[in-house]
Amino acid sequence: MSHIATILLLGSGELGREFVISAKRLGAAVIACDSYDNAPAMQLADAREVFSMLDGEALRAAVIRHQPDLIVPEIEAIRTEVLADLEQEGFRVVPSARAAQLTMNRDAIRDLAAGELGLVTSQYGYAESLAGAREVAARIGYPLVMKPVMSSSGKGQSKVDDPQALEAAWDYAVANMRGDRARVIAEQFIDFDYEITLLTVRHKGGISFCPPIGHRQERGDYRESWQPAAMSPAALASAQDMAAKVVMALQGEGRGWGLYGVEFFVKGEEVIFSELSPRPHDTGMVTLVSQDLTEFDLHARAILGLPVPAEIAARPAASAVILADRESERFAFEGLADALALGDTDVRIFGKPVTRPFRRMGVALARAGDAPAAVDLAKAAAGAVRIVYD
Repeated sequence: MSHIATILLLGSGELGREFVISAKRLGAAVIACDSYDNAPAMQLADAREVFSMLDGEALRAAVIRHQPDLIVPEIEAIRTEVLADLEQEGFRVVPSARAAQLTMNRDAIRDLAAGELGLVTSQYGYAESLAGAREVAARIGYPLVMKPVMSSSGKGQSKVDDPQALEAAWDYAVANMRGDRARVIAEQFIDFDYEITLLTVRHKGGISFCPPIGHRQERGDYRESWQPAAMSPAALASAQDMAAKVVMALQGEGRGWGLYGVEFFVKGEEVIFSELSPRPHDTGMVTLVSQDLTEFDLHARAILGLPVPAEIAARPAASAVILADRESERFAFEGLADALALGDTDVRIFGKPVTRPFRRMGVALARAGDAPAAVDLAKAAAGAVRIVYD
């Protein structure tokens, strides 16, 4: 056998692209799948498949055709009942079919965290109609946050300050949902001090944590992230305890090995569970320059059963996204030299074939003496890169 493992990657965006690099460096072969051709990860993979992940028959056919050692989801919108069947048939789903099923939908993972595990969360409720959303809002109170139970990168999320804004928020959530369910979660708006992503690695040797990552969002999507985020020892211990509990609960019939992005709100010493992704996290792009082993390296090592360090350190660093402002198939990037001349900076262009308003097309990375200085440098580098359109 010429490869350590054959991986079927379901979803081929920018996170998948970096994962392919890490997996191939360890000797794996990767078949990259997505709903459109020439997606970022496909450009680096050994082979590609183009089909909708919500097409169960096409998903099963790709698995049967390639007989992968590992099925690795990179997106949420997948026909997860097919993954569960495939796992029962002996295929390994990363980190498990249960993890894919529960985290594909915000309602399922929230019910697990709050109901089964007793983790601290905000007040919340679900709605499948505007009338239902009004009922939930009346119970929770304003302000609140509304978002689809299934979406990615914050799409469809908005803050609702009063009843007059509820209908627009409902329409926005439904218009930006993934999958085939018109269902939203409305949750109490938390007046938090800051929010973090705790990258949690479950591996053959146990569980390891990366230093916490702070991030700032706009329109429900991250704009900058930095590591390490300042946290008190007590708050960090609480976050690690909750992350370990929820990660262990997602094992199901699989091994549960892999990297999880666990999101928390922090108010003083109180840590409140928000969401979880059973895969590398967009805010974790900062680890491309902050850690010796990136989140993608750690994910690849964990799922392949290779050693993962018990202690993971990070130097002060930050990431800032490079966004498009219109839809186009004809575009180019300028200003890379300016961005790279600013200091200890780097730029990653994702290779997406089409721009759209607010679509992430790249990320600027920076290291500095402390995290705030790194954020300023990363934002300056991102601002120096310009997308020009024909």
